[in-house]
Amino acid sequence: MWNRKFGRNADHRKAMLRNLATSVIMYGKVETTEAKAKDMRSVVDELITLGKKGDLAARRQAAAFVRNVVADEKTGQTVLKKLFEEVAPKYADRKGGYTRVVKTGVRRGDAAPMAYIELV
Repeated sequence: MWNRKFGRNADHRKAMLRNLATSVIMYGKVETTEAKAKDMRSVVDELITLGKKGDLAARRQAAAFVRNVVADEKTGQTVLKKLFEEVAPKYADRKGGYTRVVKTGVRRGDAAPMAYIELV
């Protein structure tokens, strides 16, 4: 699924992508390096596709990947619940391409190319 190693071992890479995917679903938009954003597209698109299926098996598969954090403090809504009840229904008539990567420039410290990954 992922073609870049990012100088990390497999467990660290998977944890990084889980954290970024959870943040994209929670906030709708995350700034990261361009390479990470490009790899995140397929991860987030898969999660939204699971959300569109909406059955118990899809919910369990998504729950196994997404971090169990509260997305909205007022309502106590988790990221998984937000994925299945808010994010996925928005894309019910869309066949794919739920995310967009927008290049923003370079990071000041190491000149790494930066980009936003956001839900369309």
